[in-house]
Amino acid sequence: MKLDIPAGDFAGYIFDLDGTLVDTMPLHYRAWNRAMQAAGLKQQLSEDLFYSLGGMPTLRVAAVFAQHYGLTIDVDHVFHEKEQFFTDMMAEMTYIEPVVEFARKMHGRFPLSVASGGPRVVVRHTLELMKLADLFPVVITPEDVTHGKPSPEMFLLAAQRMGVPAASCLVFEDAEPGIKAAEAAGMKWVHVSSRGLRR
Repeated sequence: MKLDIPAGDFAGYIFDLDGTLVDTMPLHYRAWNRAMQAAGLKQQLSEDLFYSLGGMPTLRVAAVFAQHYGLTIDVDHVFHEKEQFFTDMMAEMTYIEPVVEFARKMHGRFPLSVASGGPRVVVRHTLELMKLADLFPVVITPEDVTHGKPSPEMFLLAAQRMGVPAASCLVFEDAEPGIKAAEAAGMKWVHVSSRGLRR
């Protein structure tokens, strides 16, 4: 995979986590599929629907799935069950090498942050397991904001905490909600094509 870095003098870099720094999206899909089937889904969860929601806060994703399939679910229960299924598979995670390599190259030269739609405890655990935590002193999750992606709030807060003007930030994202959030924040972005990494 080659990253298409736009021209510009950037003062800070913001990275999504799942499907951008770490190849976790196939694992998240499997976890969601199991959790939704346990909640009453009688078919395979649509991969297209799943990937279209990348970066959206996990609780919101559960609600979207339920609405799409006409299911009545306990969103909080499904959310926690899904995260447990995912945690059980974390040993299978691998780096998305070009993005991690870029972050390591910029570390110490520019402020770096992670802005992820995952729960804080899972995001932190992922960064620690993958030995990436030291690269990202600023970590923003849905717990820090009122609105998750595609709202620009997470990226604007990341820029603020890095001490960098929003317009001087470059965002790395794999999914449409995150790209829309970057654009709404007035930031340039790099699309990381994570879907199909293992296919």
